Amino acid sequence: MTHTMTTTSSKSAAFTGAAYMVGAGLLFAVINVANTQLTWVYGLKSTTVAFWEYFIALLFSLPWVFRHLRSSLTTSQIPLHILRVVLAAGGVQLWVLGFSSGVPLWQMIALIMTSPFFVTIGSLLVLGETVTKERWISLVIGFVGAMIILSPWSDKFTIALLYPLGASFMWAMYSLITKHMTKTENSDTLTLYLLILLTPINAALAFNGGFVIKTDITVVSTEMAIAIVVGVGVLVAVAQYFLVKAYSVADAAYLQPFDYVKQPVNIILGFLVYNYLPEGIMWLGTSLIFGASIYLLQSEIKK
Repeated sequence: MTHTMTTTSSKSAAFTGAAYMVGAGLLFAVINVANTQLTWVYGLKSTTVAFWEYFIALLFSLPWVFRHLRSSLTTSQIPLHILRVVLAAGGVQLWVLGFSSGVPLWQMIALIMTSPFFVTIGSLLVLGETVTKERWISLVIGFVGAMIILSPWSDKFTIALLYPLGASFMWAMYSLITKHMTKTENSDTLTLYLLILLTPINAALAFNGGFVIKTDITVVSTEMAIAIVVGVGVLVAVAQYFLVKAYSVADAAYLQPFDYVKQPVNIILGFLVYNYLPEGIMWLGTSLIFGASIYLLQSEIKK
């Protein structure tokens, strides 16, 4: 009887974790489309959009912040917390900047999926971890896929394509530092400092561009743009909550494949809204990155 109850509970947790992960991916896909509209179509500054969206997300997270403030604020790793959040904020800024530069959704998602490969390199150089044969294979395949999508030899190559790649690198370094800090810091402390420090860092980055949300184009009013920013901020908070819930009930290795659902969803939304689709050999590059990520994940699970 006990064994049956445990099995049922495990299946329920697995289903719940997967549902939260897919839900987060779907929300982030909507957020990506909204950010394209706000920055590329409506012409809002990417730094301003990033600041307000994550500030609004913080406001919705305040009950959790106040509940954990006293118990999780103590730390001896303030410099590492600051560096970690600066990397996270830099990734956010480059990510939104990519949308404002008109990089198609499918390219943004494909390039951000190179993050595990940067983590592999960083784990070797920074953490001194052993890089297995499977990691090297996935790294090479992913690199080839990224080069096909970037096509630096092509006339279609623009500096804007480096923005999502830069975001991928920064978020990978953020992940490495987070992994290192888990030796001395608990998850509540890591989350608390991320929420507290992200807004002032985003504010500093947005200072020169200003904080006023204003659009001069006739297709949308300034009020509508503000409403979209507020809506995206709420979606960011909900998506982050979904991620936390997913990881609280299921293992990260099990959940990762469900995170990849966002790639085809973003490609579909990009086509429906902007008529964007990978062209020709770009399908190959996208498939190589996706396949290499899955291969790396499966090898890590087996290990």
